[in-house]
Amino acid sequence: MSTLHVETNGHVATITIQSPPANALSSHILNDLSVELDNIENNQSIKAIVLKGEDKFFSAGADIKEFTSFQDGSDSGSLAGKGQELFNRIENFHIPVIAAIHGAALGGGLELAMACHIRYVAEDAKLGLPELNLGIIPGFAGTQRLPRHVGAAKAYEMILTGVPISGKEAVEAGLANQSFSNEELFVSADKTAQLIAAKSGPSIHHIMKLIPYAHTTQLQEGIQKEAEAFGAVFGNEDAVEGVQAFIEKRKPEFKDK
Repeated sequence: MSTLHVETNGHVATITIQSPPANALSSHILNDLSVELDNIENNQSIKAIVLKGEDKFFSAGADIKEFTSFQDGSDSGSLAGKGQELFNRIENFHIPVIAAIHGAALGGGLELAMACHIRYVAEDAKLGLPELNLGIIPGFAGTQRLPRHVGAAKAYEMILTGVPISGKEAVEAGLANQSFSNEELFVSADKTAQLIAAKSGPSIHHIMKLIPYAHTTQLQEGIQKEAEAFGAVFGNEDAVEGVQAFIEKRKPEFKDK
């Protein structure tokens, strides 16, 4: 059974993540999202995508419980590489993807949102990369994409403290385009998607190819280094303790190992 619900309205496809309560990004969701991108790629009538989460959150992060099934660093590094490949595909997709973020976009959820081309947020949404609270690091290119949006200093602060920012603050920091009330968020995201979809398909495709040239040529190298570091960190004692503490809902006792 798919973890996603896809609805088409004219030239706009709306993809809703349906994995309550947190819409945590499991391998299953990543696979389903890849399949839906295949379907949309084969449908030339679709000219914009809205991506959102069902219930309380956009996505509260990666599936932490799935982490406990990893046997060694190569398993976690493989997951990081898989997520990075999918998010790179989204970032380089031939049509724009608008993330409509309510509730929370944390960890992998924020990394997914940052791979999208436009981010609309609820004013009270929480956005952050709290992986260091678990003794691990971002693994879906968060260390590379976040500085591009908020600058190095803010990225250091957000990642090293693990403290999320609000939707309003995300707009001020350059992480999101606009913030809305929860009632207005999805309507506004759809309105923008429809406005884009009214444009010529070929002109949209050219813009989607041209703007990425503004990115630094070192991004891909940084993404690869992050996947390697994610695998290495995951083999540490602190990573095991951090993940277990999260599951047991207690404060981790790190030993810096």
